[in-house]
Amino acid sequence: MQTVAVIDYGMGNLHSVAKALEHVGAGKVLITSDADVIREADRVVFPGVGAIRDCMAEIRRLGFDSLVREVSQDRPFLGICVGMQALLDSSEENDGVDCIGLFPGAVKFFGKDLHEDGEHLKVPHMGWNEVKQTIAHPLWHNISDLARFYFVHSYYIAAGNARQVVGGGHYGVDFAAALADGSRFAVQFHPEKSHTHGLQLLQNFAAWDGRW
Repeated sequence: MQTVAVIDYGMGNLHSVAKALEHVGAGKVLITSDADVIREADRVVFPGVGAIRDCMAEIRRLGFDSLVREVSQDRPFLGICVGMQALLDSSEENDGVDCIGLFPGAVKFFGKDLHEDGEHLKVPHMGWNEVKQTIAHPLWHNISDLARFYFVHSYYIAAGNARQVVGGGHYGVDFAAALADGSRFAVQFHPEKSHTHGLQLLQNFAAWDGRW
């Protein structure tokens, strides 16, 4: 049976992610902060919620910045929400924070006065939104284009490499909702809260061989 390590650095909705992975039959799901267990896992999930400064402080304290670089190179790797944002070069949150830098680009604030067509948009962006599949990828298998996923975020991804953007969203501004590079895939939305489409994505991740 394959193993899926859900990285625990104290800043994620770990149990809901783990339960969703178990629900789709992903294998033996381990919530862990043990670097050796993470290295031995067949697949790795990197979730996250909260302020990026606190997240990155714990990631660096535990040495997970280098560990994430290592394990995401040679096996299926999934970043979720702040776990995705932490993979970028930097974030505007908390007066500016350097991140892991696996994907070029920056995390930007939606703003306090976000409008579209004369309508004021609430920040954080919280709720269901369409995701445009900009590039075919195995993790979109059996998920219709413009399927709706559940988002909770005040900061969005401005990708530095358009070729890595495999899913796009729009909320006042266009933003990268999903990034991919090799065996790495990352999403701003919460697949574990996105019902049918989110569970399908997790099932695809459980079956994916990491090639793209």
